[in-house]
Amino acid sequence: MSPALTVLKDVFGYHAFRGRQAEIIEHVAEGGDCLVLMPTGGGKSLCYQIPALLRQRAGHGVGIVVSPLIALMQDQVAALTEAGVRAAVLNSTLTGAQASAVERDLLAGRLEILYVAPERLMTPRFQDLLDRTRVGLFAIDEAHCVSQWGHDFRPEYIQLSVLHERFPQVPRIALTATADAVTRQEIVERLALDDARVFLSSFDRPNIRYRIVEKDNARQQLLAFIKAEHMASDGTHDSGIVYCLSRRKVEETADWLRGHGINALPYHAGMEAAVRQQHQARFRDEEGLVMVATIAFGMGIDKPDVRFVAHLDLPKSMEGYYQETGRAGRDGLPANAWMAYGLGDVVQQKRMIDESEADEAHKRVSSAKLDALLGLCETAGCRRVRILAYFGEASEPCGNCDTCLEPPATWDGTREAQMALSCVYRTAQASRVHFGATHLIDVLRGNATEKIRQWGHDKVSTFGIGADRSVSEWHAIFRQLIAHGLLVIDHGGHGALLLGDSARAVLKGEMSITLRRQVSKPGRAERGGAGRGNRVDHTAQMDEQALANWEALRRWRTDTAREHGVPAYVIFHDATLAELARSAPDSMAELAEVPGIGAAKLERYGDELLEVLQKA
Repeated sequence: MSPALTVLKDVFGYHAFRGRQAEIIEHVAEGGDCLVLMPTGGGKSLCYQIPALLRQRAGHGVGIVVSPLIALMQDQVAALTEAGVRAAVLNSTLTGAQASAVERDLLAGRLEILYVAPERLMTPRFQDLLDRTRVGLFAIDEAHCVSQWGHDFRPEYIQLSVLHERFPQVPRIALTATADAVTRQEIVERLALDDARVFLSSFDRPNIRYRIVEKDNARQQLLAFIKAEHMASDGTHDSGIVYCLSRRKVEETADWLRGHGINALPYHAGMEAAVRQQHQARFRDEEGLVMVATIAFGMGIDKPDVRFVAHLDLPKSMEGYYQETGRAGRDGLPANAWMAYGLGDVVQQKRMIDESEADEAHKRVSSAKLDALLGLCETAGCRRVRILAYFGEASEPCGNCDTCLEPPATWDGTREAQMALSCVYRTAQASRVHFGATHLIDVLRGNATEKIRQWGHDKVSTFGIGADRSVSEWHAIFRQLIAHGLLVIDHGGHGALLLGDSARAVLKGEMSITLRRQVSKPGRAERGGAGRGNRVDHTAQMDEQALANWEALRRWRTDTAREHGVPAYVIFHDATLAELARSAPDSMAELAEVPGIGAAKLERYGDELLEVLQKA
């Protein structure tokens, strides 16, 4: 057995590496630099934790992990400590006395892995500590934060090239889950990784089912989705995250869900810090809790059993969407990524870009990234194919997204596109002002509102020519024309629509347009979900004794986690408990073969587990 595989088995309790983990670990352990691109939940942390342990034990020194995510640092240090690894963290959550104790352990060589925030890493004090310490490797997690064009830029990351300058012999591994080709190149340049190997794993998360629905009372749709896909017959439900754009919407949605029987909490940056931390701790520690949050929540949450991520508002980019949805199903078991999306979302995001203080170059990049996400929302093809293509990966239809499971009908929308584009042109021509979709739809449907009469739009040639289509159908058409680039949202025009570059060819009949047919409004019971059942049930096909084992093991895990002050999943994941319940090992040797039970946990908990199983 190789040294890396021995560490995997003895420390982490697993018997085989996944994907390119073994290749990456060997390269870094031997002193090589690399950039690793691997999806959330794909096992990135082992790619630096195991080389850090191998190099520390070979006398090279401590592994330094740079991360901007306080929650992730705390979770991973707790998990490593449970596994018998000498790990610590240095960030703003520590008192002065606690930080001093960690620094003493670092200088004394008592640590195997140290997590540090980039702000702390760049201080003269910490740089001086590094100069007096043997360092085995630097791991730079969330490396996309170096990109000024990215969705989560952190200025401190640009300074991390100093690691290569000051410690040229120490190997560096940079890791990220969300980086397109441009961002990957920027990571290489800014972190001076020009000679590093690039390990590009598949971005695919086959366990996640993507579903995007047209907004029609989004909260009711969300509730129906949770009940159909993530609620048991006894009323208990899975853990999940619901993302909203504004703090007010977060509060209102959490209240509304609680009023409808969902155990939900709010989370946003405007809350008191103590309350926010309490809510995050509850989500981390409890089962069956839904967090309604702005994107301030979720970064670094290592909770493996988040069974769904829902969006009630459109994210800013494909990277943002993919990173947020990637917080579901980190344990590799089935999970859902669900989003309700409408024309108003597009207008709102475009307005936020236009009104931002960014320069024109950043605004153009932001608009292009949003356009890619709109393309995903409006595609008639496989969602996963579209997502992976954005990250430069070719794939086949997945059979596990809404457009694969329920292929949408398409139709020749050229005539309606010409009507809509002509209406944009005629109303602007008549008034020297551009208008939003709501006004244009009223014109097309012949709705002679006061505003329409005021502008004289009841006299234009397009007045009433689209009366045979409903308001919702026209909204779907306008949304798709924006996604196709035939219409663009006016800069600073409060949602006003202008003709895009390709509009002329459509108006002249030189180009045809295929559109998705609007889905007819679903019935009450199925308004939110795919109706195909994607719920994880660890007790499926367990016999009576296995069920008794499962319940006994869960009670033991809850008590143990509370005693140790860590989340339950840090003790053991659900998958490990389920395997224990089914196989019911009756010796230490048999326990050691269960995935997720390493040597330290076997020594610490082995006798207790055997006793729990014997009494169940």
